[in-house]
Amino acid sequence: MPPSNQAAWIPSQGALLEVKPAPYTPPGENEIVVKNAAVAINPLDWFKQRSGSMFAAWVKYPFIMGADLAGEVFEVGKGVTRFRVGDRVVGHAVGIDERSNKSSEGAFQEYTVIRTNLASPIPDFLSYEQACVLPLCLSTASCGLFMKDYLALSYPTLEPKTAANKETLLVWGGSTSVGCNAIQLATAAGYDVISTASSQNHTLLKKLGAVEVYDYKSPTVIRDIINAFKGRKSAGAFAVGQGSLKSCMEVLGSCKGKKFIAQATFDLPSQGFPKGALDWPTFGLSMGVMMTSVVVKGVVKGVKRKFIWGSDNMVNELGKAIYEDYLPRALAEAKYITAPEPYVVGKGLEKIQEAMDLNRKGVSAKKVVVTL
Repeated sequence: MPPSNQAAWIPSQGALLEVKPAPYTPPGENEIVVKNAAVAINPLDWFKQRSGSMFAAWVKYPFIMGADLAGEVFEVGKGVTRFRVGDRVVGHAVGIDERSNKSSEGAFQEYTVIRTNLASPIPDFLSYEQACVLPLCLSTASCGLFMKDYLALSYPTLEPKTAANKETLLVWGGSTSVGCNAIQLATAAGYDVISTASSQNHTLLKKLGAVEVYDYKSPTVIRDIINAFKGRKSAGAFAVGQGSLKSCMEVLGSCKGKKFIAQATFDLPSQGFPKGALDWPTFGLSMGVMMTSVVVKGVVKGVKRKFIWGSDNMVNELGKAIYEDYLPRALAEAKYITAPEPYVVGKGLEKIQEAMDLNRKGVSAKKVVVTL
């Protein structure tokens, strides 16, 4: 008999989550089922809830969202040799990706199907709450840094090579969840990292590997970073957060080396996200104007950019390179930090909506987590 399963469903476009029974789905080939112990929230979750068919239009309701989880292997599928029942793991759930489009692969439930190329064992000293902050942001960072259509950097290793003429990467928004992973992965790949964050988060970013950190609120931040790049060769930039794309363009336009930005977020208009149906036309027009200005600025500065889809690693060699070849040992040997720290809002599937609302309001150098 399969176990009973419960999930936090989104029942219809724009609706609040509802906790109801869900079918238990056994694993397929090269898949495992994880009994979830903790899940984390990403902007992707509340953005889909609020934007409806504007984003991920292929999703049919009711649906189970969620990308970040950690827990215990409950069942293994055919061909699985890396994992056994009872193993402690962290996994990237890709249910909302069009190449999956399955509620069985969503994180916001008790039992989730995870692809083995997007799962890693975790050491006993790491709590499930600490581990679950990683998956989507780790995947997003790795796609932007290492895929050939993006920055195409060398892969990370446990013993990165040092060189006097190493290239330097700019990570704008280093204290975000994606930024924390981008800094660590790029450093492990042998690159210097210059980053930005609020002044209270500079120590964290230095701990993660950044060689220099600047306050993004400083009126001279662009000029200061351009000066810091003098004598350095650019490996490109990683842009996270409001205003990050244009700021990165300003810097790279004045630097030697690669002039390419891996773009992890879109800017929102000053009026913010639409509060009702009547706001959507104005919002769409504002977004169009802003995106056009970005394109023009890129042409003027000679800087290219591309938006990252954080689950592309599910269908290429990068998933294995990160979740199998690098992360297990990096975590076990404490050479990779699960950052930012979890902000646990409570326990139970019923808490996920509250957690999504909190994430939408914004937290600094934290990731919102729910224990199950």
